[in-house]
Amino acid sequence: MEWGFVIAGLVVGFVVGLTGVGGGSLMTPILLWFGINPATAVGTDLLYACITKMGGVAVHHKHKQIDWRITKLLALGSVPASLLTVTLLHYIKMDTQAVNSLIKVMLGFALMLTALAILFKPYILKQISRQMPARPEGYIPTKGTIFTGVVLGVIVTLSSIGAGALGTLAIFALYPLLPTARLVGTEIAHAVPLTLVAGLGHASMGNMDYGLLAQLLMGSLPGIWLGSHMTRHVGEQWLRPALAVMMALIGAKLVM
Repeated sequence: MEWGFVIAGLVVGFVVGLTGVGGGSLMTPILLWFGINPATAVGTDLLYACITKMGGVAVHHKHKQIDWRITKLLALGSVPASLLTVTLLHYIKMDTQAVNSLIKVMLGFALMLTALAILFKPYILKQISRQMPARPEGYIPTKGTIFTGVVLGVIVTLSSIGAGALGTLAIFALYPLLPTARLVGTEIAHAVPLTLVAGLGHASMGNMDYGLLAQLLMGSLPGIWLGSHMTRHVGEQWLRPALAVMMALIGAKLVM
């Protein structure tokens, strides 16, 4: 039993439950720091994120903090894209390290910009309402949401980073009026099928350490339960800055 893995799971699970981001962006570097093989770290982290976020989905659904219409449209694009990416990884020899490096830098800058957008959300929405025609209540950009799911599916399968961070960015861009707590819940719900498919794909290639996975889950399941419950009780004025700070820190770490 490595208590360091259990504690790491607890901390990351709490952060994910509270803000919806930080799973792969935090856990993969932590596993690398512990000396875990990079390919094994990616595969193990994907299934860790899937099982951990299942616990978060139960809590967020109970408190009506998930928009299932958005979740289904994202999954309609991300799950097939993830399956296709895993298949290509099996048969095509590609420099995944170079691809992942590029993805991390781009994602890092995008996260820092999104952190600013979330922090100044009220001001931005005010400007948008002045300059853009009002959309009907309940408007869903179907094609844009499905296409966003496709992009998420490819990036998450390649690097294990982005299921939460990039998903939050995308949902915020497509649905700026969505309350922060509902944004967090929706992102967590969508990450479950995406990380499950990507994780099983990596497991089929032997990139999995089940003993390590079990130790991470011992900490993360209580952590995400606690974080998800706190999301409901933390006001928008506090949750929004917490989410923004988390995304900015992760973005800066990825760029550096």
